[in-house]
Amino acid sequence: MKHVARKRFGQHFLSDESVIDAIVREIDPRPGQSMVEIGPGLAALTQPLVERVGKLAVVELDRDLAERLRRHPQLEVVEADVLKVDFRALADARGAAKLRVVGNLPYNISSPILFHLLQYVDRVADQHFMLQKEVVDRMVAAPATSDYGRLSVMLQWRYAMEDVLFVPPEAFDPPPRVDSAVVRMVPYEQPVAVDEQLLSELVQVSFSQRRKLLRHTLGKWLEQKGHGGRFDLQRRAEEVPVPEYLDLAVAVSRDGAGW
Repeated sequence: MKHVARKRFGQHFLSDESVIDAIVREIDPRPGQSMVEIGPGLAALTQPLVERVGKLAVVELDRDLAERLRRHPQLEVVEADVLKVDFRALADARGAAKLRVVGNLPYNISSPILFHLLQYVDRVADQHFMLQKEVVDRMVAAPATSDYGRLSVMLQWRYAMEDVLFVPPEAFDPPPRVDSAVVRMVPYEQPVAVDEQLLSELVQVSFSQRRKLLRHTLGKWLEQKGHGGRFDLQRRAEEVPVPEYLDLAVAVSRDGAGW
């Protein structure tokens, strides 16, 4: 019986063999590697991956698809909402220092998934995700561009990222109304040590009114935090490079150490 894509799960199933082959080449799976696939769907990407690694863990929310996937002897099926999955526990269960994470992420919750995985970045070797192209553009965006924002800063703090493949709508069934892309995310071994919650708040405040100069938004926030250091507030949020946001977060955290 054919599975009908469910809109509430944001399901668009990859069906173009040449695109699947290109994605597998970018991932470059090797025998014995500990790999987890998010949203395997109809197993278009799952099958060539498991053929190369031997065993594969898959996270699938759709009950019908999960039941179908359990029939595959080389798959371990985690039937769950990926936003509730503990990837550290997944790694521990496999005796793996780090996991390789892949997937065609549901476009309606792609950003929450990326932020959920951020808390397990120390147990991740790399990530390869299919996403809406405009999301990938924001992830890899450089300062002083319209795509550069909170997502860019928070992810570029922890990952080296690269847009590795363009995927057109006709590669899916049903085709989405947007272009897609595959992004490679490799965690930095020695990222800047910073309070993630404070950095997130700092960046969110900065980009809350991106057309205004930072003195109107971030300036007030810095005053509230008691930060007396130097920082050029005569810029817009998109003009500040990631390293400057990180340095500022470290400085603000240091100022508040005695609170």
